[in-house]
Amino acid sequence: MQQCDPVNCIRGIGEKTAKTFAKLNILTVRDLLHHYPRDYEVFTLPTPIARLREGGVAAIEAGITAYAEVSRQKGLVVVSCNVQDASGTIRLTWFNQAYLKNVLKRGTHYIFRGRVVRKGSTLVMDQPKIYKKEEYRIRLNVLQPVYPLTAGLTNHAMQKAVDQALCLAGFPNDYLPRRIARENKLISQKAAFFEIHFPKSRETMLEARKRIVFDEFFTFAVRLRQRKENRHLEENHYKLSETQECRTFLKSLPYQLTKGQEDALTEIRQDVAGEYVMNRLIQGDVGSGKTVLAEYALLLAATNGCQGCIMAPTEVLARQHYEVMQAAFKPLGVEVMLLAGSMTPKQKKEAYRRIAEHEVDVIVGTHTLIQEKVVYDRLALVVTDEQHRFGVKQRENLAGKGEYVHVLVMSATPIPRTLAIVLYGDLDVSLVKELPAERLPIKNCVVDTTYRPTAFRFIARQVSEGRQAYVICPMVEESEEVEAENVTEYTARLRGELPGSVVVEALHGKMKPADKNERMERFASGEIQVLVSTTVVEVGVNVPNASVMMIEDAERFGLAQLHQLRGRVGRGAHQSYCIFVSGSQDEKAKERLSVMNRSNDGFYIAGEDLKLRGPGDVFGVRQSGELQFELGDIYQDAEVLAAADAAAKSLTKEEYEQVLAVLWQTEPVHKSV
Repeated sequence: MQQCDPVNCIRGIGEKTAKTFAKLNILTVRDLLHHYPRDYEVFTLPTPIARLREGGVAAIEAGITAYAEVSRQKGLVVVSCNVQDASGTIRLTWFNQAYLKNVLKRGTHYIFRGRVVRKGSTLVMDQPKIYKKEEYRIRLNVLQPVYPLTAGLTNHAMQKAVDQALCLAGFPNDYLPRRIARENKLISQKAAFFEIHFPKSRETMLEARKRIVFDEFFTFAVRLRQRKENRHLEENHYKLSETQECRTFLKSLPYQLTKGQEDALTEIRQDVAGEYVMNRLIQGDVGSGKTVLAEYALLLAATNGCQGCIMAPTEVLARQHYEVMQAAFKPLGVEVMLLAGSMTPKQKKEAYRRIAEHEVDVIVGTHTLIQEKVVYDRLALVVTDEQHRFGVKQRENLAGKGEYVHVLVMSATPIPRTLAIVLYGDLDVSLVKELPAERLPIKNCVVDTTYRPTAFRFIARQVSEGRQAYVICPMVEESEEVEAENVTEYTARLRGELPGSVVVEALHGKMKPADKNERMERFASGEIQVLVSTTVVEVGVNVPNASVMMIEDAERFGLAQLHQLRGRVGRGAHQSYCIFVSGSQDEKAKERLSVMNRSNDGFYIAGEDLKLRGPGDVFGVRQSGELQFELGDIYQDAEVLAAADAAAKSLTKEEYEQVLAVLWQTEPVHKSV
C-alpha cells in the first residue's frame, strides 16, 4: 500500500464509507495519515461519586440501584438510571439509546465514563460510556486519540483505519537533511506519524507533534524562499504613475488619512513605479482603514489604462466593495463590475465578454475571479482582501491571470512583527497601526453567565435607540461532548427575551451560501436588528449601525479571533460595546479575557496571546482567521516556527534542491501553499 493509494484500499472501507471519509477531505491513505487527532482521552482510575466535580470527564465504578427509566424530551428518547458506590449516588442519562433499557440491569456493576454536569441543584453524568472492568483496565493511562469526525463515522472506525494505514503504508526516506534533524532534536518522520496517532506517552506525543509542526513550517518556509528568489526576476512591465483622478479621489475623502495610511500609499506608489513587480502586504488592525488603500491602488491601475481586480472572501463583502467603489469611481470615468458566483450563466457570459474586451476597469469578486473562463486585458493589479482567508495558491492563481501582475494583500490579523517577517517572507510589509481619529474606542466588559439578563436588556435598549447587535455562539447545535451556547436554541431563546418588535435571526456555517448572503444583506440593511451567529461574521460586511457585540463562551476562542469579532462593531459614529460572556472559572481563561477587557489594540493583544500560550497547550484554543496549518499554531509554536525558518534559510544549494525535488513530488503540508 502506498500513501497515494485511494482510502478504500484499506480493509473495511468500501465505496460507501469512502464517500463518508471524503466529507473530511480524506481521499487517499496520505490524507488519512495527516488527519491528526483533535485531542486525546486519558482513562484514569475511577473517582468516588462523592468527589465528582462539575464540568469534567470522569469515570466511576458503581452498581445500578433500580431499573432504567425511559422518557421523551423534545422528541428525544431519554434513558436514565441511578447508580451507587460506597460514597454516594448519581443519576446517569443517555439520549436516543433506547436499547440500553435492556442492558442496564438492577444489581449489575460497570465502570461508567462521561461528563459531569449540573442540572438544577444536583450533579448528573450525561452520555457515559459503559465498560466492563477488564475493558477499562486495558485503556487505563493510555492516550486514546480523538479525531475530528463527520456524520456516519465513529471514532473507533477512524482509529481502526489509521492503525491499518500506519502498518501497511510505505514511508519514503526522510526528506529532512540529517544535520537539521540533529540540530533541532527531531525524531524521524515515520516515528512521528506513529506517535501522533497512538502515542506511548504524553512525552512521545509531544516529540511527534514537534516534528510534524516543524515539517509544516519548514516546507512553508522553503516554498516562500523559492517564491522570493523567483520574484526578483519579475521586471515591472506596468509602471504606474499617480494620475489626476487619483489625486481627486484622495481629496474627496471625508476624513484625514492617518500617518500609517500615508506611509503605505507612498510605498505602493514607489512599488508600482519601480523596477520590479509589487508584492506588498498591508497589515493593519481592524478598522485601521486598509480598504481605502486598496481603492487607491485599483484606481491607479485603471487610470493608467490597465485593469485591476479585488478578491473578497465572501460575496456579501464583495458586493459592498463594489457598491462603494462604483459610487466613488464612476464620476472619475472608471467602470467597476461585480463578478459573483450567484450570477446566472447568461450574466456571467456577458461579464466575461466585458472583461475580455476591457469595457470594465475594476473587477470585484470572490474566487469567481480565478475561474478559467475569465480572461483579463492588461491586468496590472491584483488585491486580495483578508489575506488569511486565501491560500497562497489562490493568490498566485489570481496573479497568474496576467503577466507581471502587481500584488497587494490586505490582512486584519495583527500578528507580532517577529512572526510576520517569517510568515510573509515573500511580501514587503506595510504596517497601519493607528485608527482614524473619529473612531470612538469600543467599551469592553468581561462577565459571567449571570449577567445575561442585564445584557439582553442593554441590547433591547440599544435597538430601541436605532442600533443593531451581534451575538456570537461557538456552536451550531448542541453537542453531547461540549456544553456551549448554540446558535439554533439561542436564537429562539433571545426572541423570547427581547420585545416582539425586535427582529432576531440566526446565521451559521451550515447554511447554504445564498441563505448566508441573504441573511447578512438583511442585517446590513437594518431589516434584522439582532444577528445570532457563529464566527462566520468574523469576515463580514461593514455595518456602521451595529453597536453591540456579545460573545458567548468567550473563553473558547483565541484572543486574535475575539479581536476580529469585536472589530465588527465600532465602525460608525455611535459608541460601541463588546460583552465577553464566560462560563469558566479557570484562572488562565480569566487572565486571557482580561487582556481583551483592557485593550483594543490588536498588536498588543497578539503579543500578549504569544506570552500566554505555552508548550503545555498541545491543542490549545485554535485560532481562526490566521494562516492555518494542519497542526501547527503560529502563537503556541512560535519558537518552532522561528527554528524552521532559520533551518530553511541555512540550506546549502545542494540541500535546497534536494528538498525542493521531494516537495514537488508530494502534496504540500500547509493547506494554503
